[in-house]
Amino acid sequence: MRVLITGSSGQIGTNLALRLLAEGHTVFGVDRRVNPWTDRFPTLLQDLAAAHREFRSGIGGAPYPPCDVVVHLAANAKVHELVEHPHRALENINLTFNVLEYCRMNGLPIIFSSSREVYGDIHRYITEERNADFSFTESPYSASKISGEALIYSYARCYGLRYLIFRFSNVYGRYDNDIERMERVIPLFIRKIAGGEPVTVFGREKVLDFTYVDDCVEGIVRGLDRLMLGSVENRTINLAYGQGNSLVQMAELIGDALHVAPQIIVEPAKRPGE
Repeated sequence: MRVLITGSSGQIGTNLALRLLAEGHTVFGVDRRVNPWTDRFPTLLQDLAAAHREFRSGIGGAPYPPCDVVVHLAANAKVHELVEHPHRALENINLTFNVLEYCRMNGLPIIFSSSREVYGDIHRYITEERNADFSFTESPYSASKISGEALIYSYARCYGLRYLIFRFSNVYGRYDNDIERMERVIPLFIRKIAGGEPVTVFGREKVLDFTYVDDCVEGIVRGLDRLMLGSVENRTINLAYGQGNSLVQMAELIGDALHVAPQIIVEPAKRPGE
């Protein structure tokens, strides 16, 4: 199988690419930054949020190599940063549109990385996997993921696009420690607790579903296999651990693993969009 991965220099993209290579598949990555963890697969440095009508390796360059399926992971993914810089949400929508155009022109199926954020504030209403009401959108980031899903559903109906959408939830693990570029709560807490620094939790009762990256990749790989076989397609699926932990519990678990008593400061859950 020949797989094109957008966002291939990120945490999920890197882990997925290495898993696919280990299974004998071919991987071609597209990202706007160099992969800091591996050089085992070719990566084209390109900003997919820019306007594209031809997909080539640079101006006047060769076309993308042939592939069988696209895994679209590229996105600006930090919720609070997109509240502060909402133009990044529009970039997410442009990214997805451009990738869908590539799939349409080449007759390719797609796997799209959506988010639990599409559900909005679940304390306002209870939902199920098939339903995400846009009127409960909490942030520009969640709006960009809802928009991406809507584009995919429309391409499926208008152009026969085959797809799987996975809604991820707080993926953590290997290759997520570049917190100077993107601050993630688990590696941030590990660094601070290990260094004897206090950590701040916004909302004592705030519960998140943390998903280990290998479980996330396993779900994507199984989805790829079934999408290519045609046994599962045009589905939207939650891909998560299925059990919540509060941020206070998470900090305490990190302290236990490091044999350090964490200093936890609890502040009100006040950040907009989260």
